Amino acid sequence: MSRLDGFTLTRARTFTLAMLAALALASCQTVQTTQPGAVGVERKQAMLLSSQQVNRSAAVAYQQEMKRAAARSTLNRNPAQVARVRAAAQRLIAASGAFRADAPGWPWEVNVVTFDEINAWAMPGGKMAVYTGLLERLKVTDEELAAAMGHEMAHALREHGRERASQAVAQGVAISVIGAAVGAGEASIELAQLITDLTLNLPNSREHEREADRIGVELAARAGYDPRAAISLWQKMAQAGGVRPPQFLSTHPSPENRTRDLQDYSARVMPLYESARRR
Repeated sequence: MSRLDGFTLTRARTFTLAMLAALALASCQTVQTTQPGAVGVERKQAMLLSSQQVNRSAAVAYQQEMKRAAARSTLNRNPAQVARVRAAAQRLIAASGAFRADAPGWPWEVNVVTFDEINAWAMPGGKMAVYTGLLERLKVTDEELAAAMGHEMAHALREHGRERASQAVAQGVAISVIGAAVGAGEASIELAQLITDLTLNLPNSREHEREADRIGVELAARAGYDPRAAISLWQKMAQAGGVRPPQFLSTHPSPENRTRDLQDYSARVMPLYESARRR
């Protein structure tokens, strides 16, 4: 191949890279996933993937996790714990329409996994798990349980998983294109595995955690749970963490800043709590 041919091929590859990058950007949508609520969460989000894509893959990922738990005999072992968690979920789900009109009708799934880690999580589309470490090690009250679950449900309502997966796929597309341009082959992304990693292994950003905190206290208040329980929950979690804090605290601002933020937003939604209690 002549130097001229090589130069032409390089220019063609560069042009292809630029075109594919432009197409990826063009397909990205800026959306408002939730209503702001009393807590005023109004940030718009850039999404490369559709809700349908992400929710389908999340359902596959969730079933895989639940099958693993069942195989280890750690799925829903304590009927009283399962009933308690699902009762809280029902009340919170009923309140979720304040942020998304479609959310109460989602195919929610909530299960309890026997695992000593202090944690709970929600995948896109409302696929949730609560670990027994949260229930037993912290000895949470019903209000504190609702605070933890409301926080995780807020991640699902805000579609943080879809947002993070979109960011990861956009980066993967760029890597794949560059790899193909230099003859290294194309990268492939397994969306279900990506969602599992994002949910279970990789921490949320501080911005996502802050939004989930604020929406979580409003969900709890609208469901008739004292929103101030979020403060005692996070204080318990910080104390239980010792040198290595629980996963819930991995990317959040300092305990002092978080406490102030929760105090502020809990106070904002107290009228909603008082109204819910009167019903």
